[in-house]
Amino acid sequence: MLQEFRVTADKPYLSGSKPGAGVSIWFLCKDSLTLYHEFIANGINAQEPFVGNRLWDVTVTDPDGYYVHFESKTDVEEETRYSDWVKKQ
Repeated sequence: MLQEFRVTADKPYLSGSKPGAGVSIWFLCKDSLTLYHEFIANGINAQEPFVGNRLWDVTVTDPDGYYVHFESKTDVEEETRYSDWVKKQ
C-alpha cells in the first residue's frame, strides 16, 4: 500500500521540504515481530510495534526519510503496544 501525501493545517511541517515527507510504504509479512527483533539486534532503529487494523505494525525510517511498515496478522486487541502485550505474557 502507498499512502497519499497531504499537507493539512494541523501538520504544516509536512510541506514536502525533505525527501520522504509524507510517504509511507507497507509490506504484509508472516511475522513482523520477528523482524522487529532482528532490526533491534542489528542496530536498526525500529519504532515500538503496535496493533492497528488487526495487524502488528513495525515501522522503520529509511535513510531517505521514508516510513516503511511491516505488518502481520494478529488477534491481539487494537491499539495494544508491544511492551504492554509482553508484560501480560
